[in-house]
Amino acid sequence: MLVAGLDVGSLTIKAVVLEDNTIKDFTIIPTGAEINKLTKDCLELTLKKTGDYFKDLKIIVATGYGRISIPFADKSITEITCHALGANWLNPDTRTVIDIGGQDSKVISVDKEGRVVDFVMNDKCAAGTGRFLEVMAQALGVKTEDLGKESLKSRRKINISSMCTVFAESEVISLIAEGCAKEDILRGLHEAIANRIGSMANRLRLENTITLTGGVAKNTGMVQALKKRLKAKVYVPPEPQIVGALGAALAAQKMAGNNI
Repeated sequence: MLVAGLDVGSLTIKAVVLEDNTIKDFTIIPTGAEINKLTKDCLELTLKKTGDYFKDLKIIVATGYGRISIPFADKSITEITCHALGANWLNPDTRTVIDIGGQDSKVISVDKEGRVVDFVMNDKCAAGTGRFLEVMAQALGVKTEDLGKESLKSRRKINISSMCTVFAESEVISLIAEGCAKEDILRGLHEAIANRIGSMANRLRLENTITLTGGVAKNTGMVQALKKRLKAKVYVPPEPQIVGALGAALAAQKMAGNNI
């Protein structure tokens, strides 16, 4: 049985095509103004790779902040539920999911079935999100994909006092003017985000195994900072950006009556 999960995020759109509990393929594209069209394009690109057709899909489930803008989806589900399902499927030992997305961050407690037990979420500002890191990368003149490896070169600890994107950017510019090394500033930024996530996690009963999802999970410096702050092992899926879309596809599979 062929199903699809879509994660319509603030920075990227993800599509996963699932058949009989197996990921056939996936696609990640940038989000734009025409969300409905871009999401359909993303799904059709994935189907082209799998050799399937839109009409072959039994159920399509959408998640993410733009989920309600997808008229061709059969159902929409919150990203919290979908990240829990996806993380549990990838690593059944998962009991805590930390999702650092483009515009928000979440810490989710899950049970052994991947059901949400409790969660905390930061969606009031860009602090500790992918967008926050994008702004800091621009201020430092560093490519977003290079933030992690550059921060790991740091030899000096620098504390970043503000997590407000505007104030933090000003602080970063001041540190550059003072002659601070970019790698040290990046380390400080990653540690500041890790502290913020740690504070969120402290509001829940943090349990191993911790699975990190979202695009920021590709940032090795961020992963190291979180491991240090949480004093725990952190599992990063092979493609952490598709976990929400995978969870949506798994939900679609259950709706279709596939009990695999």
